[in-house]
Amino acid sequence: MEQRVRQLASGAGLLFTRAVQFTEEKLGQAEKTELDVTFENLLLRADATKLWTEKIFRQTEVLLQPNPSARIEEFLYEKLDMKAPSRLTNAELLGQYMQDAGKEFGLDSPYGNTLMIVGDCESRLGAAERDFIQTSAISFLSPLRNFLEGDWRTISKERRLLENLRLDLDSCKARVKKAKQAEAKAATPPDFQETRPRNYVLSASASASLFSIMFSHNLPSLFYFMAEHELRLAQTEFDRQAEVTRLLLEGISSTHVNHLRCLHEFVEAQAAFYKQCHHQMQELQKELGRLPNAFSLNSAYAETNPAPSSDDLHSPAESDTLKIEEVQAPATGTRKAKVLYDYDAADSSELSLLADELITVYTVPGMDSDWLIGERGNQKGKVPVTYLELLS
Repeated sequence: MEQRVRQLASGAGLLFTRAVQFTEEKLGQAEKTELDVTFENLLLRADATKLWTEKIFRQTEVLLQPNPSARIEEFLYEKLDMKAPSRLTNAELLGQYMQDAGKEFGLDSPYGNTLMIVGDCESRLGAAERDFIQTSAISFLSPLRNFLEGDWRTISKERRLLENLRLDLDSCKARVKKAKQAEAKAATPPDFQETRPRNYVLSASASASLFSIMFSHNLPSLFYFMAEHELRLAQTEFDRQAEVTRLLLEGISSTHVNHLRCLHEFVEAQAAFYKQCHHQMQELQKELGRLPNAFSLNSAYAETNPAPSSDDLHSPAESDTLKIEEVQAPATGTRKAKVLYDYDAADSSELSLLADELITVYTVPGMDSDWLIGERGNQKGKVPVTYLELLS
């Protein structure tokens, strides 16, 4: 019990000494040991890494899960080390509602049939989104979280220890400085040459006082020796901790390399997700285009204004899809375009593309704005605008 009390008292005294040193430094009344420029730069880079990693991590969470309530629920399940219940994405939920509505309205009706088709596509989009979220969480969010909750906490702990040892070192330096001043002051010998008879004999009390003065004359040297010893110990501990902290800070470079790899994986996952979504929507457009134009049958307007035939709905360019070779380039308005991605023609009216090649493109009156006519030598066909970079 007594030993425990002594430890508490020693710890309290150490905290008080550090607090005094810290306060005097803030008031400009004490000197502070400055770290070298390289070490300061490592500290700044580590702080910037922590700051931006935290911001990127939080915003990526928002991107993958916009619902704050769902994020809080997932956070609680994670902290409790429990598996979060499966949750439908917004697209999957929309697809489910559309399919239920289609069944309610009947598959034999144009609206109900179309709802079933679109709902199925939305469900596939939702499934693709779910895969993207899971992949991104594993390949991108997890490494960022591991850094913030693991490596950074270790770095912060060692930095706090280094700061405490620096306060101890500067406190020892201040004590050495004071002890040195006291020793220099005590180095001046006292003046005992008073005007007394030569046969003057000191009394007992005077002899004791003289002994006390002589003993106190040696105390500053003893205090200076003890202060110097404490300073050497404090310097050794500070240097050792500074080296440990430096090694951890230099490891930030490896963290950047790891995060760079994870960033590439995140971009690949995102690109694959958007590519899949684009493909699904193109297939949906084609499937809807093959359906009979029956949307006007659901309104009373159809009774007095029958829907036009499918042949009347085609644009001039679409009506000539079977004779695309007869489309002539205009005298003006043609442009060069660079192909961004490979594209396989869906039918004979389209032109297959290879990434990075140059083709000539132009439009014709009434043509869908998402498509252009492309020419490559003697070949000609429709090409999607999204696969092209128009050049001036």
